[in-house]
Amino acid sequence: MAYQRVREAEAEGIRAAASRRREQQGFPAITAWMTEAGYVTTLGNPFKPDVLAGVLHHPAIAGLRETEDGELVDSGGPRIIPVEDFLEIRAMKRGNDPDKERADQREYLLSGPISVCGLCGTTLGASPSNAGARGHRCPPSSAQHPGGCGRVRINADLYEKYVGEQVMGELAKPEVAELIGRAREELLLQAMDLEKQVASARRRQTKLGADYATGSGMSLAAFKAADKELSSLIREKSTQSRFLKQVKHVPVGSVPDLVRWWKHAPLKARKGLVVLLLEQIAVYPAASRGSRTVDSDRVAFTWRQWGAAE
Repeated sequence: MAYQRVREAEAEGIRAAASRRREQQGFPAITAWMTEAGYVTTLGNPFKPDVLAGVLHHPAIAGLRETEDGELVDSGGPRIIPVEDFLEIRAMKRGNDPDKERADQREYLLSGPISVCGLCGTTLGASPSNAGARGHRCPPSSAQHPGGCGRVRINADLYEKYVGEQVMGELAKPEVAELIGRAREELLLQAMDLEKQVASARRRQTKLGADYATGSGMSLAAFKAADKELSSLIREKSTQSRFLKQVKHVPVGSVPDLVRWWKHAPLKARKGLVVLLLEQIAVYPAASRGSRTVDSDRVAFTWRQWGAAE
């Protein structure tokens, strides 16, 4: 029941978003408005178009659930928006589904927190060029994504090739090959510890909400500040855990020659190996516009130091 309790201050934003959607407003415009109005997700992040679409298209928002046969029935839960409003919004999904746009996106070896802008430290995002070539870019600062400088862009094919060469060079070192298995277990243990921290923070957040709802004397401002801090902690530790857990796909022990294996390995396994060897890669601007060169002048590696905790 604690998870079904509606926080009216948050529900107001969802109802307003639903109203805007019924007026044919696009998800990017709605999320931009929500960010300006101060509404955030349960993890404290700004709403993104696909996240908001997932909320407005989910039956629970209207107190419904979907049976195995696809039939919508009453769930007994609270109704944040009327059933008729939900059905109207869902009927608009076919032509305006962000999932269709996501399906067209290409896969990247070096996506996520592994790649950062060398100038401002912002995580690089996947950003194809105008010609359609895969690429990474430091996003310019905006209401939804504050902090980026927008001054770094790099071709993904050239970037991945250069990083792959450096990774294979590192794997060729006998002392590195011998430590791979132990290093993987070390990072997986770190991921487990992070998950425990996330679980603890979630319990504290649940108790915080229950204490506030039962009239503990906590002010609304104090509740919001504590809730936001816990949400930020959960988001940070969850991201770190997911990042480290990618190493589980590295087939240590069953592959005698990891350098040869790299060339034909599945993407998730190569991603895991990059995470296993590297903490971070900082990318700097090209020496000249349109440069096709990726070398040590543009890319700086922070190699992982195994056993540092011990």
